[in-house]
Amino acid sequence: MKLNIAALPGDGIGPEIVKVALDATIAVCEKFSHELSYTYGICGATAIDRVGNPYPEETHELCMKSDAVLFGAVGDPKFDHDPSAKIRPEQGLLAMRKRLGLYANIRPVTTFESLLHKSPLRADLVKGADFMCIRELTGGMYFGRPQGRSEDGNTAYDTCVYSREEVERIITLAYEYAMKRRKKVTVVDKANVLATSRLWREIAKEIAPEYPEVETEYMFVDNAAMRLIQWPASFDVMVTENMFGDILTDEASVITGSMGLLPSASIGTYTSVFEPIHGSWPQAAGRNIANPLATVLSAAMMFDYAFGLEAEAGLLRKAVDASMDANIRTQDIQVEGEKPYSTSGLGNWIVDYIKRA
Repeated sequence: MKLNIAALPGDGIGPEIVKVALDATIAVCEKFSHELSYTYGICGATAIDRVGNPYPEETHELCMKSDAVLFGAVGDPKFDHDPSAKIRPEQGLLAMRKRLGLYANIRPVTTFESLLHKSPLRADLVKGADFMCIRELTGGMYFGRPQGRSEDGNTAYDTCVYSREEVERIITLAYEYAMKRRKKVTVVDKANVLATSRLWREIAKEIAPEYPEVETEYMFVDNAAMRLIQWPASFDVMVTENMFGDILTDEASVITGSMGLLPSASIGTYTSVFEPIHGSWPQAAGRNIANPLATVLSAAMMFDYAFGLEAEAGLLRKAVDASMDANIRTQDIQVEGEKPYSTSGLGNWIVDYIKRA
């Protein structure tokens, strides 16, 4: 099979973790006799520094002609410290989502038995947690207009906007995933306060009867945030709007014990994008200490969702599991008293494992 991917390392630790995931992808393709071609593109602060645009047209064209995009992270503190900056790295990420039609962000949250002690929650609460967060990605407050500030700068405003079409497609997607899992959907909103949330709930109640096998529950976002801490194993598929999803998925990420272990897929109209959920961690850039496993697991999702190659995805996940069982871990998840591995060292071990498998 021919696989054509775009590699967008981005900023901070992005180049290091994408290299590991790409090396693992190459090893898997060689193992299964696939023909892989890949091309690097620039985005984020790196692209601003080079061409003045966080998502250049050349990068967009590369993504459009690729079967999938393996993405690192964007962000640079020099832009955070300059509130007057008119162009920011994160604008490139939003532009990519909008232009590629990436309306759904899928984040699986799965606990690892060997890392239960790393979770800030009690082991008995997080053990067995295995759920999927589906976040709407191209609507809501992040893209709503009007948006801005008053002339004197003392008042700011954002607008949350959702159309029926946007809500229908994301909720339908949630039910389709639930049918493949444990057949439960949790619709998260704030329908007691927000008009957009009332639209979400209204449409969800219209779609739910089309999936009679699926249990549906409706939950206000504040209650969902509390339930994630109290009883994370009660969720199967959670679906929500853009900003709520951004907040809840970051909260959910700590359940596993490290953000360095959680992958994601952004799917939609054109090319799908696969990326770790963590940020660019600029303080660690170039130090060879970042955990690349979330990016490797994102590559596994790429094999699954972009190419339908389950065995290849399974081998990557097996390699990740084996690395943790053998204590081949970076500093964020290493067992006390054991020497942590570097980013590249862990990557080399995973590639060797794939070749030996």
